[in-house]
Amino acid sequence: MKTQLLATAFALAACSLAATPASAALTRFTVEKTTPMPGGYVLLEGRFHGELDPESARNAQINDIKLAPRNAAGKVEYSATFAIAKPEDVSRSSGMLVYDVPNRGNGAASNIGDGHVHVVSGWQGDLDEGPGVQSLRAPSAQLNGPAYVRFIDIPANTNTLTIKGGPQGKQGGRGFEVATEENAKLFFGASDDDAGNQHEIQGRNFALADCTQTPFPGKLDLTKLCVKDGFDPKMAYTLSFTAKNPKVLGVGFAATRDLVTFLRYGERDAAGNPNPLAGKMRWAVGRGVSQSGNFLRAFVNLGFNTGENGLQVFSGINPIVAMRMNSMSYRFASPGGLVGLYEVGNEGTNWWAEYDDKVRGLGKHSLQARCAAANHCPKVVEILGSAEFWNLRASVNFVGTDAKSDIPLPANVRRYYNAGTHHNGGRGGFERVGVAHDVCVLASNPNPTSDANRALFKALLDWVTDGTEPPPSKYPTLSAGQLITPEAYDRAFPAILGQPRPAYSPLYQYEFGEGFHVPDMSGAISVTPPRIVRTIPQLFPRIDADGNELDGIRSPLLQAPLGSYVGWNVFKTGFQAGRYCNNTGGYIPFAATRAEREASGDPRPSLEERYPSHAAYVARVKAAADELVAQRYMLAADAARIVSEAQAAKW
Repeated sequence: MKTQLLATAFALAACSLAATPASAALTRFTVEKTTPMPGGYVLLEGRFHGELDPESARNAQINDIKLAPRNAAGKVEYSATFAIAKPEDVSRSSGMLVYDVPNRGNGAASNIGDGHVHVVSGWQGDLDEGPGVQSLRAPSAQLNGPAYVRFIDIPANTNTLTIKGGPQGKQGGRGFEVATEENAKLFFGASDDDAGNQHEIQGRNFALADCTQTPFPGKLDLTKLCVKDGFDPKMAYTLSFTAKNPKVLGVGFAATRDLVTFLRYGERDAAGNPNPLAGKMRWAVGRGVSQSGNFLRAFVNLGFNTGENGLQVFSGINPIVAMRMNSMSYRFASPGGLVGLYEVGNEGTNWWAEYDDKVRGLGKHSLQARCAAANHCPKVVEILGSAEFWNLRASVNFVGTDAKSDIPLPANVRRYYNAGTHHNGGRGGFERVGVAHDVCVLASNPNPTSDANRALFKALLDWVTDGTEPPPSKYPTLSAGQLITPEAYDRAFPAILGQPRPAYSPLYQYEFGEGFHVPDMSGAISVTPPRIVRTIPQLFPRIDADGNELDGIRSPLLQAPLGSYVGWNVFKTGFQAGRYCNNTGGYIPFAATRAEREASGDPRPSLEERYPSHAAYVARVKAAADELVAQRYMLAADAARIVSEAQAAKW
């Protein structure tokens, strides 16, 4: 019956395709390199070229596309790299195209042996091109406008910094250039926690110049920032200036749309080059981790899940540890943003169902409004963990900006929460002693997410291909009393001598100016740096007396804990010392014995008080793993491996 259903679905898709005019968006698809791979796979690498109609409604959400250069046909051109790992005989594939969104250009189509076709391509247009980098060549709009960059953790005795268009002046940096030194302003502040108290450096005490060889005011250089008496390492600096030629980075959404549409539905490109997957791809699923998952959320929100041929692009998507939209379809954008102070990130639409954002006065919005209008919403399996609450402000996805009630999930969306994990999980295993982190106070959190993620991705594929319902969503809710205030969390967290207290990243509402459309994070920012309007309340998952989270998918390691596994950590030194440390969760091991615990003043029971024997510990791990398999949150093979690892552990 399953085979018959698949055949029928494919036949219907083929009929729909036959009745739809071929899209000319992809003008040239060129395979430049072919490499044999193990397991009967082959790797195809190359570049594809496309052109976009700036007047088309399908491209309306590409900010500034109407200001980009056009070819003789009135179209806007772009090109990007791609890599495809496929069975040598593609007719023997599963019919599933898995598109893994590269993260900051990093990504290789190297998954083999599962029968699927795996694809990556360039979408981020502000990256330097180079070996192993999936990149996009995007056009630039010919205009000037306000922009800003931020600098932190500046080394001592520094008087000159390079101006880049990425977050904190470090990442990206190829999206725009400084136009003039006129109207430049420099602000400084001692703490991100005191973000509203930034001070402007008055007079001519800074310059857009290089002062490394020539004393202040140095040699004029619009790519450099120089301060008269040098930068203070204890301060953060924000430069506001007039920039020019912003790259039309929203083209990256269209490039992904056009490539996947071509590979899924096309026969040949406009130049006559063949599609190496022609007629064999029944479904396409997009998967993205962190920045790449944010890309998928924005892709759906902005309406790109409908191809130029009018057909659905992705049948399903799997955004992992992604709690916002990727902010790149606005003027002078920085797609590699880390949502630090003043960075565009959590301001837009963050919820799958319609929600009325009364706190920010933005009205009713949903990530799926545009795909629902086209009847092209994908099936969604969203996965996140603890760090996404502590640094990436996941709270608004769950309870909105007023934090008063749960936002329900639509029928096509499932949400899974990996309790007690840092960003995309730890290394796993059952070692009691943690691995010290180089910049954070607490050891790195080893609690893994990969086992649950594999099971849930398989569930998504089954849901897409034959309609098998995935396991129920599993995440903490306010209605069940599972989300609490940060103050309540701090009171509940055990007082462990010598260990830091919980820290999180505040969520600010910014004023960007009238030209910025907040729900879509598009348009142009005119208030630089943005003005802080208010702090948005956030909630966090509840914990037990050990400081371990109680709700969501609890791994065998969390159910048989060797310590406290938390989604937060704090910086050891530098400008941000004592504040939240990136996306790195922490680990505080239990004492081995009662005597050791009492000597250190640790209120948490020791290992010998918890587990009467090693065999008893392994039995507890096995029971947890078996339960997760029964609930379909873990694959049987992973459960067997985990039990074996617990048996081999020595402590």
